[in-house]
Amino acid sequence: MSSWFKRKEKGIQTATEEKKDTPKGLWYKSPTGKIVESEDLAKNFYVSPEDDYHVRIGSKEYFEILFDDNKFRELDANMTSKDPLKFVDTKKYSDRLKAAEQKTGLKDAVRCAVGKSMGQDLVVACMDFAFIGGSMGSVVGEKISRAIDVAKKKKVPFLMISKSGGARMMEAALSLMQLAKTSAKLAQLAEAQVPYISLCTDPTTGGTTASYAMLGDINIAEPGALIGFAGPRVVKDTTGKDLPEGFQTAEFLKEHGFLDFIAHRSELKKKVNLYIDLITNQPIRA
Repeated sequence: MSSWFKRKEKGIQTATEEKKDTPKGLWYKSPTGKIVESEDLAKNFYVSPEDDYHVRIGSKEYFEILFDDNKFRELDANMTSKDPLKFVDTKKYSDRLKAAEQKTGLKDAVRCAVGKSMGQDLVVACMDFAFIGGSMGSVVGEKISRAIDVAKKKKVPFLMISKSGGARMMEAALSLMQLAKTSAKLAQLAEAQVPYISLCTDPTTGGTTASYAMLGDINIAEPGALIGFAGPRVVKDTTGKDLPEGFQTAEFLKEHGFLDFIAHRSELKKKVNLYIDLITNQPIRA
């Protein structure tokens, strides 16, 4: 065999900055094998033009899509997690937090902001999967709760973009308490008659699905998003039954009444604001 085909160096690793969710480099290959230029992908709302695959993106990209001229004021931007349980698995939780912050440039797995969307104020809380799998710890619960408080006080509609593997196990029961806390806050928002739209993106699982992700006045999702509580393998092992085709996809959930609409990312800004206009019974913005 020609030496061209022999790997000279052992253990070649991809640098962490190249492993981010948002495509880096010149090309992006979708799961169906379609190749697209990263620049074209960004212009197309990070949706692969040929197969309509919605690439996983973070708060930075969603804020760009939703806020007019990408102008917004971030809420509680510097809140960070502590390690109250001194948790250790393969490494210390405190070290894991530091590594996640360095790798992603984020403080935790959710960012909250208020700004104009189609000319009217909107509060958006958006989860980042890149930060420890978008897991929900105390900071995530607190930031979302405070964002809901802002929406309630200012009577501004609230949009929650979920993208999460569920509760953050390194915070154990403290993480599970966030389900109750955020759900209680949303009940207060409903009492104040402020609209709440929940957008489920890929993946929305575990404790997020069991709390705020399914409590919207309108529950919407992106095409093809995985949405469920436990993963398909766990469900299959527990029930002992084969799962139907497309189980836990956004389309399957919509068919079975869990979702109101599936919103394509290119239509997201328009759709969210249309729902708000309809809920608040005001003239529809063009």
